[in-house]
Amino acid sequence: MRLATIKLNGSEATAVVTENGVIPVETLNAKFNKSWSTELLKLLMTGQLEEMKIWFQNGGKKDIKSIADEMIPLVQVNYGPLYRHPRKIWGIGLNYVEHAADLHEKAPSTEPASFMKPDTTIIGPGDEIQIPVQSKRTTAESELGIIIGKECKDVSEEDAQSVIAGFTTIIDMTAEDILEINPRYLTRSKSFNTFFSFGPQLVTPDEVDDVLNLNVSTVINGSIHRRNVISNMTFRPWYLVSFHSKVMTLLPGDIISTGTPGAVVIRDGDVVACNIDGFESLVNRVKDLKAT
Repeated sequence: MRLATIKLNGSEATAVVTENGVIPVETLNAKFNKSWSTELLKLLMTGQLEEMKIWFQNGGKKDIKSIADEMIPLVQVNYGPLYRHPRKIWGIGLNYVEHAADLHEKAPSTEPASFMKPDTTIIGPGDEIQIPVQSKRTTAESELGIIIGKECKDVSEEDAQSVIAGFTTIIDMTAEDILEINPRYLTRSKSFNTFFSFGPQLVTPDEVDDVLNLNVSTVINGSIHRRNVISNMTFRPWYLVSFHSKVMTLLPGDIISTGTPGAVVIRDGDVVACNIDGFESLVNRVKDLKAT
């Protein structure tokens, strides 16, 4: 199953995504006598997403086709971020050896180089990435995002898949010139407004044949800047979930952004995209606030 948050009648609402269009959860509630939340984060926090997925797999997909006239065509959909206020956003730095080389850094080999970001960084598909006045060199980084579906602590690597609600596309930004002054400036360099684009779809694990075989590409103005496969990560997705659950309790809606195959310097007017095999592309235009 694939879910998205769409802009509808002046607000943001959760919808199920099909090959032919999207159908708001509000419509499913009315047509099929359901009472699911119309906010994706609440679906995750209440466990309703799992209930919805079971329904979808056991006849719901067919039921949705029966009300095709209620669908919003994909070409008319205006996506928002999947949600705006997760409890935690974990980022993983230098998780591909090749990316570490870009920054003239040694890739971590014993533990993930993780950091946290505030929810004020969040934007959605089509929103504007803003290069702050404090930075002369900001980069964009395409990444696979893991969305936690269950509260968990001290999860084993073997059980990590059982707490994952789904995956998504992410573009993470860094004020790289600030970071290079001093590595202690990592939080600031990662935390400017608009520095975390998130969406457009949550793809449940059953829709992904093999996460390790997914290719992730950082794309700039239509050209692939860097591409790599998840299996080349130093620390793979299940390990990342397990490792961070041993640091603190993970909660439904928490996000782990798993690291980029390569960061690209962005400039005013650029268009950046995150492409992942089988996922809807995440695309954002860049605005340099110093150019106004």
